[in-house]
Amino acid sequence: MDMVKARFEVLDERFARVNGDEWMQRLHTGCRWTEGPAYFPAGRYLVFSDIPNDRVLRWDETTGAVGVFREPAGFHNGHTVDRQGRLVSCEQGNRRVTRTEHDGTTTVLAETYQGKKFNSPNDVVVASDGAIWFTDPSYGIDSDYEGHQAESEIGGCHVYRADPVDGSVRIVADDFSRPNGLAFSLDESRLHIVDTRQKPSHIRVFEVKDGTLSGGAIFATCDAGGFDGVRVDAAGRVWAAAHDGLHCFAPDGTRIGKLLVPEVCSNLTFGGPRRNDLFITASSSVYTLRVNFSGPRV
Repeated sequence: MDMVKARFEVLDERFARVNGDEWMQRLHTGCRWTEGPAYFPAGRYLVFSDIPNDRVLRWDETTGAVGVFREPAGFHNGHTVDRQGRLVSCEQGNRRVTRTEHDGTTTVLAETYQGKKFNSPNDVVVASDGAIWFTDPSYGIDSDYEGHQAESEIGGCHVYRADPVDGSVRIVADDFSRPNGLAFSLDESRLHIVDTRQKPSHIRVFEVKDGTLSGGAIFATCDAGGFDGVRVDAAGRVWAAAHDGLHCFAPDGTRIGKLLVPEVCSNLTFGGPRRNDLFITASSSVYTLRVNFSGPRV
């Protein structure tokens, strides 16, 4: 297991006490592009996507072993774990959002909008009411590298919500270039959504009410490449994956610090028994760092 020096960069006094172990562990490397980390507390394991290799891998916390969780996988990208401990996945190649049940079977949650196929669902969150919110850029149909090249049937890259009762899908935001990572605030009154391809790449923040979005002002802009996945920690800070590591923002949108990583970062999640193990997918590798803050309690 490789060790990399952990480097926290303080940009605001509110970040001064944010830190962790001196060394960051590289749990696995040799992938083409890692994404979608999701931690399962009951099994003490992490799953993550290796998108171009069309597989989902699994890291076992108890043994340190990494093996194949699913292959082929429909070019999975983003994942999340719902309140019932089930894996919810964005399948770029199959152009759908699915859920893996406890018995291993797959349930399709969303695969069309008004009879048209999605482009390539990218990232997903599950609200406390069970609604599925996901982004749908075109990366999986732009080429055969991370999916299957095809023309967009919908004609745009939007953000969607699947209703928890009847499963109906509707557009909740339609003014994005390439919507990507998304994360609710702790009370779910706001939703942060990345637009990766805008110049500069940025995060927008929306007010959430009755399953609809309003507002959409720019919350933060990226100063190192582009933003990708985002998460909110238990203190309400927003963490965003970027080309030089993870950027941390106060709830008011101020960039207060960074955790520098030696590869381009795609996403992050919290795990471990106390939710204070930070897992980072970055280019060909997956890293972890024990930190003095934690992910939110679900």
